[in-house]
Amino acid sequence: MSSLYRRYIRLLERWPIDETKTGRDLGEHLRDQVKKQFRRGELIQGDRLKCEKNCASLDRLADDYYLKQYPRSKDFTSCGLGPESCKIILHNDNLAEMPMGFFEKWIHRYQRWKEKLIFSNDPVAFSQTSSKTPPHRPVLVSQVLEYLQPEKCRVLIDMTFGAGGHTRKLLEKSESVKVLCLDCDPVAQGYAEALQSEYPDRVVPLRGRFSHLPDLLKAHGYGQNSVDGILFDFGCSSMQFDAAERGFALSKDGPLDMRMDSGAGGGFTAADVLAHAAEEDLHRIFKTYGQEKQSKKIARAIAQTRFSFGPLTRTYELRDLVATTLNEHMRLDKLGRYSHPSTKVFQALRLFVNNELNEINHALLLARSYLKIGGVLVAISFHSLEDTIVKAHITGNSDFNRGELPLKFYDCGAIFDPRSLGQLQKHCWKAINKHVITPGVVELDSNPRCRSAKLRGAIKVS
Repeated sequence: MSSLYRRYIRLLERWPIDETKTGRDLGEHLRDQVKKQFRRGELIQGDRLKCEKNCASLDRLADDYYLKQYPRSKDFTSCGLGPESCKIILHNDNLAEMPMGFFEKWIHRYQRWKEKLIFSNDPVAFSQTSSKTPPHRPVLVSQVLEYLQPEKCRVLIDMTFGAGGHTRKLLEKSESVKVLCLDCDPVAQGYAEALQSEYPDRVVPLRGRFSHLPDLLKAHGYGQNSVDGILFDFGCSSMQFDAAERGFALSKDGPLDMRMDSGAGGGFTAADVLAHAAEEDLHRIFKTYGQEKQSKKIARAIAQTRFSFGPLTRTYELRDLVATTLNEHMRLDKLGRYSHPSTKVFQALRLFVNNELNEINHALLLARSYLKIGGVLVAISFHSLEDTIVKAHITGNSDFNRGELPLKFYDCGAIFDPRSLGQLQKHCWKAINKHVITPGVVELDSNPRCRSAKLRGAIKVS
């Protein structure tokens, strides 16, 4: 017993009591357990085995055995907070001020509470960060500059110009690079023209979809194998989400439009899809483009609603209908924040209305044609459907004519001649990074909307 007692005493010397954690300190808990075990001065055999096992386990904790065996690859928690933020939140003073049921409400009010706790000691810095926010903040800027190396390039194409965040950084990095700015959004066109006035002869605004790129480049005298680098930043920009009249955001009431080009190219709106698509088609749209598990239930509710009350035309109408239909437990995003049940439905409609996945696939085929040998492709995606297409092209697992024919018309038993087979097996990309690059904790804290961003880079080798 004395040897085991001395072992516990040596262990306690390595676990001092933390006065700031009254009632929840591990060192204090260990001392209470030792007093209970040795208060009689003797231990029976069963207690001795239990004590030896507990002591060995605590020894491993004190030596950081598990941290050395399984090192952490990220320096933030599953809720997206760093260690300093966690210390502030879990401090006794803050815990005492929190009302009952706070952690349930935390899901809904995560961002507001985090800003209050972190920036309460520096209100000046907080007011500056909140008042000077750009319309759209570019993500993974340092990695984009590292991969594209604009100082070594003559011509670059920003295929998703948006508010011009990435393009501006490229222009500031090199005084000789020329950037062709493509976007189908008329608002983005205005930003491109304003940037052109700042950098004359170095910015060329191009308005159109990815599939319009060959005609636009031909009009400006660029042919195949003439571009040094191409940048993609897929998905919606913040300025599109923040405009209620565009219909992208479920948090703002507006018409269900969701067209990237604001109707300049015609096409149908999200309201047209909900009004005229059959129930089975709606189910397939939500299942395929939104990966929504309750797609059948939602499609049936939409069909019954438009039959009984008329078509859905507003974002709030669709949002409330989906929420009422599902009536399930709360969904969480990657930062542990509350995610509305209709999020995937809105995503599916946006992808379908703008034909985004086919446009992305076609754009990657065009990038292979217009990049020089040694040219760099950088693609930033925001969900798995986009990233799967990018990865398939970079790893050489995509067909040369993928997207030109619906899958149901493909013949799995087809026999290819040697020329077609060689074209199928031709692989022209070499991946720069083995795994996807994701935003760090600093960028996540300053821009939570980038939480799903994934960057892949590749060099054209043939």
